[in-house]
Amino acid sequence: MEDPSITVNVEGEKKEERKWWGEAVKKVVNWVTHKDKDKWPKELRGNLFLVATVVATMTFQSALNPPGGIRPAKDGGGKVVCNKEMHPCPGESILAYTDSDHYTYFLISNTTCFISSSAVCLLLVSGFPLDHRFITWLLSIGMCITISSLALTYMFGAQMVTPDPVWEESNFMFQNILHIWIVLLGLVALVLCLRLFAWILTKRISRPKQ
Repeated sequence: MEDPSITVNVEGEKKEERKWWGEAVKKVVNWVTHKDKDKWPKELRGNLFLVATVVATMTFQSALNPPGGIRPAKDGGGKVVCNKEMHPCPGESILAYTDSDHYTYFLISNTTCFISSSAVCLLLVSGFPLDHRFITWLLSIGMCITISSLALTYMFGAQMVTPDPVWEESNFMFQNILHIWIVLLGLVALVLCLRLFAWILTKRISRPKQ
């Protein structure tokens, strides 16, 4: 026969362990959550919508008027014509031909920034509740992608229009800034993931047992 006292001790240890985990999760939740839960969703919606709109406008304009400009139509005799001897054609980006590799990187990062900022605007105007943790986490991740791709867009654009001797002198600075940005982005992503995991664990712990 199993000793009842041993069973009671084991159950007590399990309860203590669950209590310890529960208190740890609650401390993490209190540390990463906002104090004013009624006010911050309204402020978040306004701030995110403003930033996402400005970024979308900037990237849209950068796509239509890229760094280095476009070839004017007057080079084609006043007509927008294109043939094999004319590169770039009137209305096309000049740097897309003279520096196609960096222009491709610029276009990819600019498009990523535009799509992510537009997606944030779409989520904000769609009426999803911002007090829901998953929606907030999704918006925050979207803004991280937006700001990161915006920084890359600036770097590639500056590299294309800066003379090589000047860029080589400042390349070390850009590398250091890029490393700092990666570390900062990692910290922000870590906090966002902690918020999401803490919310999930809190829901599981507070779920009533059947």
